[in-house]
Amino acid sequence: MKGKSLEEVNQSISTQNKTSLFRKILAFFGPAYLISVGYMDPGNWATDIAGGSQFGYALLWVLLMSNIMALLLQSLSARLGIVTQLDLAQASRDTYSKFVNYILYFLAEIAIAACDLAEVLGMAIGINLLFGLPLIQGVMITVLDTFLLLFLINKGMRKMEAFIIALVAIIGVSFIFEMIFAQPELPKVLAGLIPSIPNETALYIAIGIIGATVMPHNLYLHSSLVQTRKFDRSDAGIKQALKYNFIDSAIALNLAFFVNAAILILAAATFYKNGMFEVAEIQDAYKFLQPYLGTQWAPILFAVALIAAGQSSTVTGTLAGQIIMEGYLNLRIQPWVRRIITRLIAIVPAVIVISVFGEGVTGKMLIFSQVILSLQLGFAIIPLIHFVSDKHKMKGFEISLPTKIAAWVIAAIIVSLNAKLVFDELQGWLESAEHPIILWLTAVPAAIGFLILLLYIVFNPFFRKATHRIVNHSPHNLALKFSKTPAYNKKNIAVSVDFSAADESALNNAFEMGGQEAHYTLIHVVETVGAMYYGGGIEDHETNIDKKLLEDYKIMLTEKGYHIETRLGFGKPDKVIPEIVNETPFDVLVMGTHGHTGFKDLLFGTTVNKVRHKINIPLFIVKN
Repeated sequence: MKGKSLEEVNQSISTQNKTSLFRKILAFFGPAYLISVGYMDPGNWATDIAGGSQFGYALLWVLLMSNIMALLLQSLSARLGIVTQLDLAQASRDTYSKFVNYILYFLAEIAIAACDLAEVLGMAIGINLLFGLPLIQGVMITVLDTFLLLFLINKGMRKMEAFIIALVAIIGVSFIFEMIFAQPELPKVLAGLIPSIPNETALYIAIGIIGATVMPHNLYLHSSLVQTRKFDRSDAGIKQALKYNFIDSAIALNLAFFVNAAILILAAATFYKNGMFEVAEIQDAYKFLQPYLGTQWAPILFAVALIAAGQSSTVTGTLAGQIIMEGYLNLRIQPWVRRIITRLIAIVPAVIVISVFGEGVTGKMLIFSQVILSLQLGFAIIPLIHFVSDKHKMKGFEISLPTKIAAWVIAAIIVSLNAKLVFDELQGWLESAEHPIILWLTAVPAAIGFLILLLYIVFNPFFRKATHRIVNHSPHNLALKFSKTPAYNKKNIAVSVDFSAADESALNNAFEMGGQEAHYTLIHVVETVGAMYYGGGIEDHETNIDKKLLEDYKIMLTEKGYHIETRLGFGKPDKVIPEIVNETPFDVLVMGTHGHTGFKDLLFGTTVNKVRHKINIPLFIVKN
């Protein structure tokens, strides 16, 4: 059974029935701003600062080229989500074998952890610079934004987008003032947009800038976020959605370009101009801003922008982690567990390394995180290009030949440059390692394995005979199979449903008990924080989605000849289900389980054990 991408907010924002063109365009705006923060996250700052301090304005053209590449790739990601209603991870699961998908999932999770590491470190460095807190304490504080994300997503996608746009605005305003303080030389800024490579070191930094600009998790995220918009699914409606989302992407990514360019220009106008060619660390940049610019506001605004960049990036990175897990594995776990796991994977290594080697290694950790991202980038870009070029998958909205050629050229450039970056880092490790044999036995074979997998993903679609799955068009993509119903046994049967794979077994067993003469009541409980506090008075997106899904169940089963009623509860299932069951004369309660015990109960949640002690009728447990 395949769920929708980010099901709790899928199609939660209507773009229809808007009174003016401006309001209609505005309804589509939002997803790209969540994407843009990945292009100005702390992982980009070090390369921008190094480029500006060593070569002045000469590498501005690299940022511009990277921005153009990013715009094309993000528009392809948005196209995939709008046309196919699949995110990049779901499309991969539908296309590749289980074995290949497991590897792609593993690589994507490592990339998410690496990205999160850079964002956690960046935010911790900002807190350290602004408030003087030790880095370890700053790293630990970043775990709190996990709960901020839970709060925002329960308030709805528009609230989350507004929060991220506010953080982007803080970053933008901070650097407008930095530009006023730095007073860059405009003719040199314009000259920096003309391609040039001063020397080999500049080439290395240029590779780092390009490698750090396009983030693999953004390609997964964008293909999902565009599905939060509900629009007319006709050809004209899809064309309109593609057009407005491209405008959204162009504006948002140009804002990200402004921020990255401002960081490089600030370093050029402050450090390069004064002969400070070796400034590459974020902490050093902060320390020297006040002496050279002559105002205490310069370092303060720099640190504020860094915190805002780290905070916004962690929110979107964690969302991308949810999309990747649900898309590749078709697996949903409790959102707070997923987000805590994502954050801990980044925090634990950061705390250990800082504790053992000191705070001076943060720069190397940021570079290491970018190398990890570089390794994974090709495994996101190449499948994306294949998918949006597939005539069957795109149903007439596949990309044109010129776009296809441009996409493959960009993919070749990015993958080649990232491969060189990884090769150079690996070569450096081998030369400096005390025991290089360990690297020869581990890192080198792993790199060769990644190369083989990359070549497979590039060439396999060209030689494989296309096989396309039949898409299930039943309500909310549920492929429920119903068994034949025997003699009538029970009169009034309650069935607990949670819109997971467990529902199929639970409903089949219920129908075997009662046949088509019994009356069935489907019970679902909304578990959001708002539902727990406000009960039936809550009106959030997840509640509306659950109401719709429950009604879809009723319509689908009624058409099959069953007598169906529905009950929607609010709060904790182990409390609400017994209350509903005990106030109605049911003969039996049927509940499905996910077939897991022990530690998995903590991850997935379980209510069966608590419910069975609180009801006055038989409980029929169906193991999925």
